[in-house]
Amino acid sequence: MALDAISAKVITGVGTTTLPTTSSSLEGDGGESFGASLSRLVGTVEESHNSANTAVTGMLNGQLDVHDAMIALQRADLTLQFGVQVRNKLMNAYQEIMRMPV
Repeated sequence: MALDAISAKVITGVGTTTLPTTSSSLEGDGGESFGASLSRLVGTVEESHNSANTAVTGMLNGQLDVHDAMIALQRADLTLQFGVQVRNKLMNAYQEIMRMPV
């Protein structure tokens, strides 16, 4: 089994779209909404958790190798850590905005 690198691109699909090049496209006339991006992140974390559970169950039944189950568990762990860090950054940004004088 070939191991592939786990990156933010693999975990959330970030970087699959190109950045806007003109100022007129920065006005929000397309692209994915912020809520949709967060929903996709949570969905990805949930999918990796479910695949890790499936891999462990397969290992216990003798259908999968221990290595495959451990790889799935590590992938789920990294995905969860990434999601927690995104949440922490969002909370820090929110708190910083709330501290701004109006």
